[in-house]
Amino acid sequence: MELSRRTALSVIPAAALWTVSQALRTEAAASPNTPPSPGSPEEPPATLLSNTVAVFAGTTESNSRPEVAPKLASLLATAHTRLTAMDGAGPDEIFEGVPLGTSDPNLSTSYQYLYEIALATCLPGTGASGLYGNATVRRRVVDALARLHDDWFGDQSKGYYGNWFHWEIGIPAHATRTLILLRDELAAHRPDLTATYVASMDAYLRNGKDGDVDLDSRFHTGANLADITTNRILQGALLGDGTRITKALADQLTVFATIDPYRPRHGVTDGFYADGSFVQHGSVAYTGSYGKGLLTRIVQTVKILDGTGYVPDDGLVGVVQGWVADGFAPLIFEGWMMEIVKGRAVSRTGTGYADVTAVVEAVVDLSAHTAGSDAEALEGYVKHIRQTSKAGLDPTAFVSPVSIARYADILDSPAPARDLVPAAAHAAYNAMDRTVHRRPGYAFALARSSARVSMYEYMSGENLMPWFQGAGAHYLYLSGADQRQAYGVDYFTAVPPQRLAGVTAPAETRRTVPELYGTLWYDNPERGFTSSSESQNAYVYFPRATQEFSGGARLGTYGAAGLVQSDDAAYAAQQAGTLPDDFVAYRAAGATRSWFMFDDEILVLSAGVTGRAGRAVTTTVDSRIADPSSPVVVTGGLRDGSPWHSTGAAPPAWLRYADEGRGLSVGYVFLSGPPPVVALDTVTRSRRLVRLANADTAVTKQLFTLSYEQAAGERPTSMAHALIPNASARQLAGYAHGPLSVLSNTDRLQAAAHTRLGITAANAFTAGTHRVGRLSIDGPASVLLRRTAEGTYSVAVSDPTTTRGTVSITLHGRPLKHVSADAGVRVHRVPGGTRLDVTTHHAYGRSFTATLARRT
Repeated sequence: MELSRRTALSVIPAAALWTVSQALRTEAAASPNTPPSPGSPEEPPATLLSNTVAVFAGTTESNSRPEVAPKLASLLATAHTRLTAMDGAGPDEIFEGVPLGTSDPNLSTSYQYLYEIALATCLPGTGASGLYGNATVRRRVVDALARLHDDWFGDQSKGYYGNWFHWEIGIPAHATRTLILLRDELAAHRPDLTATYVASMDAYLRNGKDGDVDLDSRFHTGANLADITTNRILQGALLGDGTRITKALADQLTVFATIDPYRPRHGVTDGFYADGSFVQHGSVAYTGSYGKGLLTRIVQTVKILDGTGYVPDDGLVGVVQGWVADGFAPLIFEGWMMEIVKGRAVSRTGTGYADVTAVVEAVVDLSAHTAGSDAEALEGYVKHIRQTSKAGLDPTAFVSPVSIARYADILDSPAPARDLVPAAAHAAYNAMDRTVHRRPGYAFALARSSARVSMYEYMSGENLMPWFQGAGAHYLYLSGADQRQAYGVDYFTAVPPQRLAGVTAPAETRRTVPELYGTLWYDNPERGFTSSSESQNAYVYFPRATQEFSGGARLGTYGAAGLVQSDDAAYAAQQAGTLPDDFVAYRAAGATRSWFMFDDEILVLSAGVTGRAGRAVTTTVDSRIADPSSPVVVTGGLRDGSPWHSTGAAPPAWLRYADEGRGLSVGYVFLSGPPPVVALDTVTRSRRLVRLANADTAVTKQLFTLSYEQAAGERPTSMAHALIPNASARQLAGYAHGPLSVLSNTDRLQAAAHTRLGITAANAFTAGTHRVGRLSIDGPASVLLRRTAEGTYSVAVSDPTTTRGTVSITLHGRPLKHVSADAGVRVHRVPGGTRLDVTTHHAYGRSFTATLARRT
């Protein structure tokens, strides 16, 4: 069951959302303290507050369900632990071991702990716990709230040290929810405290404007904006301030608008794009972390506002459904969130399965606001994730007890389990330089970068060695595998950064930011480098690449992607002399690369591979990890059909990696290039190598690497190979006779054919006319051409540079007739063939397709 058309990301045009937002903003300005519903002024805020309590504490009905009992037990146990820590607190603490005064994380943690205690006193159905309705405990929390404000939060001259996030988002979220949960106690014992807190939180909104959201601020975008505005909606309800609620909702509505990179409103490029991409921090592919947070917060807001009249219509729910179908589902494979969209979060010890748990809760809640086929599709997707995840799915991790009860109902519903993504699918997320190719049995995820998208993200001591994560790094997920054994934090711990699968990297030693500068960032205020400055972002945290070519074409379920590897913005600025002398930047290796994605094969071409500056360079075909005890075997064959031996001199025509203990295998077919180097070692490294906050836990893994090694000073080299997921030895030996052929592999043109599928795929990287087979390509472009046995031709064309106004291609031979074409594609006869002129102006890498046929 598919979602209905109203779930398309563009279902509500950006202009329409902005019109609604402006109308609400005008209403707020014209009608202070009056909500937009037809009821009395007090009714909607009261409903909003009761909805909020139900979201986080559950209801009598939900909490009576046996499926919810483990969650309630967990919340109560946490509260008792916090109370014990409260009993042992020292003079500068609210909780033992969490000293206050100079640590903003500790201050935020103290507010979190108070919220957890308050929540435990508000859980319906837990009267036997001794906490539900406990006036003494609630009074302790109120007194602690007052003390926190008086001693560590209220003084604006002493606050706002450390990370801005704690002051503008984290602390306000915990404090506001606690004020809602304990509003009766506050009214009786500290009636002034709520207004005092809200005034202080407004004052700490220093990246805002006049104590409110500033849509022109780079801090108030995407997931961050959703967090801030949700906090302000709840604060408005606490104060009975309809104007505040309406204004905050007006600001939040801007998050729903699909980003138009050519006409950004308020300069914002954070959010969801038409192709399903999600970007945060202006240039980081971030669906699996910030995007997940945005989804969670928006769905919670929909629940909180239910029945209040503040939400203009149910069209917003359709937009969020589109995020799920187009933005999240292709990136989730058998319950695992793919690494390519997690930014610095790849270094955390939480798993991809845990990431998806938050998405599932949002989908569960969203299904309650839909009906018919939409509800059935969402419920079926929840079941699909539950059935395919190798970690199961623990609903105790859900935020809301109500969601747990609904989740149980969905599992018992007649809706069939079904993925929102077909088993054979291709997603070209060119707005965030990511590609996902899926087939029964595997998913292939590719991370690229460009002058538009960051090469990696480091921040706050997280993801300490990220340098090559956007340089063609790939992740090959095999069906039926427990992905915790293949990827996650242990993959980045065990695999050296320059040997991530798919990466071309120079042989050199690099130092992490803390090693270079002794702090978590480069500190030089005189030159504009502070912890969250724009210079820090551009050159330290998430620098972009310096070339434009990164993208590809999609033709149905097939795809092509290309990348011109380049230095990052920091190295370019250093060479230009615009950075301080003590700033350290590293030069990249050089390569032009293509990935052509078929059914059984991912064909990878590399040309002009060089370490630059006289350095050696490694191009890693694949890197895989396994438990030390797993029976891993590497076998292969030579071009004459005889077996390959690791000690032999002859290079293999193919190799096969097999983890026989888990029943997993990957094959590699070598079409051209230097002999590959095979290594299978056991390594032990600490998880702290990749993130300072990780426990110093030793990880021991078998590490398989397959690579091309070029010595220092060698001339630029080209190579071509194919990844064959789940391949048998017999299947791999068969590639000696096709169906793959490399047609061109230079830094001007990379092209290949798959004879069985009738596909020709090409990436042209430079200006001029490029000829391959019967196809001519004018200038930089990505093209897929498929000929069927019936004589029809399907064509897909894209501009991976995003800078061209028109891309033209010619199919030489007998003229073909126009059957169908996307808007912007013009088909006409030319001497010796058929020409397609594709208007790619402002298409942002989107593919344009046409179908042609023989003339009769």
